[in-house]
Amino acid sequence: MICETPEDFAAALPRDAAITGLDLGTVTIGVAVSDRMLSVASPLETIKRRKFGLDAARLLEIVAAREIGGIVLGLPRNMDGSEGPRAQSTRAFARNLERLTPLPITFWDERLSTVAAERALLEADTTRKRRAEVIDHVAAAYILQGILDRLAHLRRNA
Repeated sequence: MICETPEDFAAALPRDAAITGLDLGTVTIGVAVSDRMLSVASPLETIKRRKFGLDAARLLEIVAAREIGGIVLGLPRNMDGSEGPRAQSTRAFARNLERLTPLPITFWDERLSTVAAERALLEADTTRKRRAEVIDHVAAAYILQGILDRLAHLRRNA
């Protein structure tokens, strides 16, 4: 089930289940996971993209192993807020994934998430080689933390 708003996503989430955040690139998929309290996002791994079926199978392995209750995809909007080809590709990925899992799926604006991840890694004095290895799943954690903060705000104001 694809949820267009954080409110719909929050309503569809099972209680006490972690969620996963994905940073979809053309070559890799960054994966991050939350804790069960939905407060902290942690980078997990980067999946080298092959075919959709193989990529989805790996994602669903992670979902099952970590008892994930929902999936958040970073939506790469243009700086003016419009959606271009990359955003449409992300929405297509979500529609295909929706056929394989009953979990709620939503989107989170990922503008500047990779920039923020790169800045954090630079501040941590990470080598260029190491940054290249971890940037995608660190960016996924930024995406996931964004929606976790929004969900916390919704819970406080409920």
